Amino acid sequence: MDLHLSGKTAVVTGASKGIGLAITRALVDAGAHVVAGSRSRGPDLGALEVAGKVTFVSADLSQPGGADGLVAAAMDRGGIDVLVNNVGAVTVQPGGFAHVTDDQWQASWDLNVMGTVRPTRAALPQMYRRGGGSIVIVGSVNAYYPDPGIYDYCATKAAVTNFGKALSKELGPKNIRVNSISPGPVTTGLWLDEGGVADTIADASGQTAEEVRSATAGAASMGRFTTPEQVADLVVFLASDRSANITGSDLRIDGGFVTTI
Repeated sequence: MDLHLSGKTAVVTGASKGIGLAITRALVDAGAHVVAGSRSRGPDLGALEVAGKVTFVSADLSQPGGADGLVAAAMDRGGIDVLVNNVGAVTVQPGGFAHVTDDQWQASWDLNVMGTVRPTRAALPQMYRRGGGSIVIVGSVNAYYPDPGIYDYCATKAAVTNFGKALSKELGPKNIRVNSISPGPVTTGLWLDEGGVADTIADASGQTAEEVRSATAGAASMGRFTTPEQVADLVVFLASDRSANITGSDLRIDGGFVTTI
């Protein structure tokens, strides 16, 4: 299927690993040039840059002005057609609500929420100039699947999902579509690496990390984690004009992990 992304310029945040790297690769495979933002390049992103398919920009989106370099790099290529707000982070807090400090709440807000707001605000003038575009926000099922081990993450993901819906109402008449996706557990380093979510939960619960991973996968109807590539396929579809009348939607990709409507 031709996604009509050949020659388009896409900006992807949090692009150096995990879901962001998979999205970057999928957009490149669809013919787009990706302006890839992250704090560090990483070897995989570097290889794509050497091949001329990616422009890397070091960006800390938790800081004011952190998106300026991304937009400038896209402007050098003529503008922005697609923005994928993927940047985000989560830290498990086994001690519960009382152990989440003001600084931790603020850090989550600055990265997970403002790290979406800032690139969007910076990109919109370029999308207006191009006559339209597509914005995709990578959220989480934790926007509506509250977890007392990650209070701050749940709250910030609910915020960006709401933000995306509100923004879609304003931007629809300007031919700019805004959608979000809500992945469940994904086979990335965030979950599976040493010191990741599975290890942290295991340390707090007395289980092994493998038992945590198995129980989490078993909680989904499909009995498995989602892969970064599966998330990327959905993002690229929403970025393309094959989804030309989809806006204001939040699409869940979790293998049936969330059992409610």
